[in-house]
Amino acid sequence: MNATVFTPEDLKRYQEDGFLLVRGMLSGQEVDLLGRTAREDRILDQHSFGRADGEGGTVRLSVWNHPTDTVYGMIARSESLVSRAEQLLEGEVYHYHSKVIMKDAKVGGAWTWHQDYGYWYQFGFLYPFFTSASIAVDPATRENGCLQVIRGSHKAGRVNHVLTGEQAGADMERVGKLLERLELVYVEMDPGDTLFFHPNLLHRSDQNRSDNPRWSMIVCYNSVENKPYDPTLFQYMPLTKVPDATVLEAGGRRFSGASEDAVFHDPVTVDSALATLNNS
Repeated sequence: MNATVFTPEDLKRYQEDGFLLVRGMLSGQEVDLLGRTAREDRILDQHSFGRADGEGGTVRLSVWNHPTDTVYGMIARSESLVSRAEQLLEGEVYHYHSKVIMKDAKVGGAWTWHQDYGYWYQFGFLYPFFTSASIAVDPATRENGCLQVIRGSHKAGRVNHVLTGEQAGADMERVGKLLERLELVYVEMDPGDTLFFHPNLLHRSDQNRSDNPRWSMIVCYNSVENKPYDPTLFQYMPLTKVPDATVLEAGGRRFSGASEDAVFHDPVTVDSALATLNNS
């Protein structure tokens, strides 16, 4: 794990751009363990679900709330990752959710332009005091549908979202106007690289038409100050940091993958939230 903290220049760049790329955040051993665990994980697979992209493709993902003591949880709770999130959010954070995006070769669908807060807003969070850490499990390239971001688009605030296929997508008229003024960036990453990004940063990805998969794990952190005003919408739990070394130690356990304690999101819950968004 890359334990180097953000510099003042890094923090200023995040504030200006809405994202910050850390090369080699996870070591080769750590990301190999993550990839092997995810691909062999039956519980993760059983709780995965698809989202049609409106272009004939489907994105498969698995989402859960509580980090637990698994390999995924040790990464999400690791000192280096959490400390960076605390720097970006200027205070204590907790684990909002983690997810594995399974964009397989030839069949992995696209994500439409969206902001994460455009969706999370529906769950009772008053402020966009989140940050997400997207960890590349496989190489992410233009050919296999790497993340695309609009530099500085987080400054536009929360954009209205509607359904596009089965996904929540941002108002495309407004997205188009922002693209006329701001830079489109293709975020190509090597395994272990990690992109931290603001919840109002507009981002998308293309379908994976290549012969190579593009899996990633995304850990989303929320400021403790930003707990939902309605506690029935989300169950808050304090986050306990662990030393970075526990990531590889977790791989030595018999059951190092997901557990039911993770509290997975089911498609019904997600669909209900999308329906609310579409009618707002």
